[in-house]
Amino acid sequence: MVHALRSRRVITPHGEVDATVVIEDGIITAVHPNAQLPSAISHLPTEDLGALALLPGLVDAHTHINEPGRTEWEGFATATRAAAAGGFTTVVDMPLNCLPETTDVAALTLKREAAHGQCTVDYALWGGCVDGNQHELEPLALAGVAGFKSFLIYPGCDGFTAIDRDNLELAAPHLARTGLPLLVHAELEASINAAVAQLNSTGANWRSYATWLASRPDQAELEAIELVIALCRQYRFRLHIVHLATAQALSMIRAAKAEGLPLTVETCPHYLHCSAEDIPDGATLFKCAPPIRSAANREQLWAALADGTIDLIATDHSPCPPHMKRLDPTEPGEECGRFDEAWGGIASLSTALPVLWTDCHRRGITLSQLARWTSAAPAALAGLSTFVGSIEPGKHANLVAFDPDAEFTLTANRLHYRHKVSPYMGEQLRGIVHSTWLRGQRVFDQRSGQPQFPHPPHGREYALSCSLNS
Repeated sequence: MVHALRSRRVITPHGEVDATVVIEDGIITAVHPNAQLPSAISHLPTEDLGALALLPGLVDAHTHINEPGRTEWEGFATATRAAAAGGFTTVVDMPLNCLPETTDVAALTLKREAAHGQCTVDYALWGGCVDGNQHELEPLALAGVAGFKSFLIYPGCDGFTAIDRDNLELAAPHLARTGLPLLVHAELEASINAAVAQLNSTGANWRSYATWLASRPDQAELEAIELVIALCRQYRFRLHIVHLATAQALSMIRAAKAEGLPLTVETCPHYLHCSAEDIPDGATLFKCAPPIRSAANREQLWAALADGTIDLIATDHSPCPPHMKRLDPTEPGEECGRFDEAWGGIASLSTALPVLWTDCHRRGITLSQLARWTSAAPAALAGLSTFVGSIEPGKHANLVAFDPDAEFTLTANRLHYRHKVSPYMGEQLRGIVHSTWLRGQRVFDQRSGQPQFPHPPHGREYALSCSLNS
C-alpha cells in the first residue's frame, strides 16, 4: 500500500520543512517539499495534517516493563499502549524487575515469549551484566540484545546483583568483543551509606524530600562515573551513563569525550522538569535514584544537552503498584510518605513528550532539537539507526502527529500504563499527541479527543545481529 502524510511542519534531520512524506509498505520512500510536489504524488491517498508537526517516532532507550514475573507492576501490553499514546514507537526494555532477570539466553527466550503478540509498538531488549555472568555476555549479544545494563549499587531486586570493580574487569574484555554498549547506573554505595548513617544518627525526617536528597549525595554519582570512565579508558568498551542527575559530573564527562573515549550520556524528563526546591514532603511519587536535584543543577543539565555533553533523553519509565510508593499505609505501623521506604521510580511513557516540550518551549528549544534527543540519539545508542530515529527515505514510517501549541491539564485518563499515578498530575502541560503510526499504520488516534488504539498489537522485536570482535 502506498499513501502519504502532509504537514507544514515535518521534522527532518535537516530541519523543519513544509513537506509530504510518502509511505510504501511501512517504509518512508520520499520526503517531498510541498512547493515542488511531483504530479504523481497528487494521486496518492494523502492525509493533510495542516499545522500539526510530524515528528519521527520517539525511541525510549530506558523502559522498565517488568514482564515476565512482575506484570502486576506493568507489562508489555500496558507499557506499549502507553508508549504509543506518548508518541514512542520503539522502546528498549531493561533486564531487571522481571523474573527471571535477563542475564542469560534462557531468560531472554522467556522474555521474548512473554512479549510476543502483546506489543502496540516495536521493541528491543537489553541484557544484564551482573557479578559472575561475564561468560553469558557474548551469547546474549549473538542472541540479539542491544547491549547490557549494570548497577554499581543494589538495584532493589535480589536477582539482579550489583557489579563491583573486580567483576567489571572480568566482564570488560567480553563487552569490548561484542561492540555493544554497557549502560551503567552510576552510584557507589560507600558515600550513600555514610550519608544515611549520618542522617539516622541525627533523627532525620524521612518524609522530608531534603532528607532523601541528602541521602544520595552527588559524590556517589561522581565516584561511580570516575570508576567506569577509567575502565572504559583501559578496555575500550562502549560506555553509556544512564539517568545522569548531577551536573557536577559534566566537566569529567566533557574531558572523557574530548579524549575520544566511546562515552554517551542520558538524562531524564524528571531531572529536566522538576527541582528539589519544589517537591513537597511526603511526595514519594517524585522518588527516583539518583534523586532530582536543585533548580540550578537542572539548568546545567539543559545547557549540557544543548552543547552535546549529554547525548539523549530517556524516560526511565519505572512503574510499580501504588502501595509501593507508600502513598497510603497498608500495614500496621507503616507511615505513608516515607522516602526511605517507597519504591524509587517514575512512570512517564505517556507524559514524557509534553513534559519535555513544555520546558523546551519556555527555553526556545526547537522540535528538531527535541527530536534529536528523543529519537535519533537513542536509536543510535541501541543500534537501531538503520530502521528508526528520523524522517527520511529508507526508514520505517514510525511517525507522530503532534500539536505543539495545545495545552492541557494532566488527568488520569491520559495515562495508559497500568497504574494511573504520576508526579505531574494536575500540571498544565504543552503539546498533545494526535496520532502515532507504526510502520505506516496508525496505532494511536486522539483526533476525536478520545484516545483510541485502532488495531490489534503488531509490534515487533528488533533482534540485532552481532559480530564479535577479535
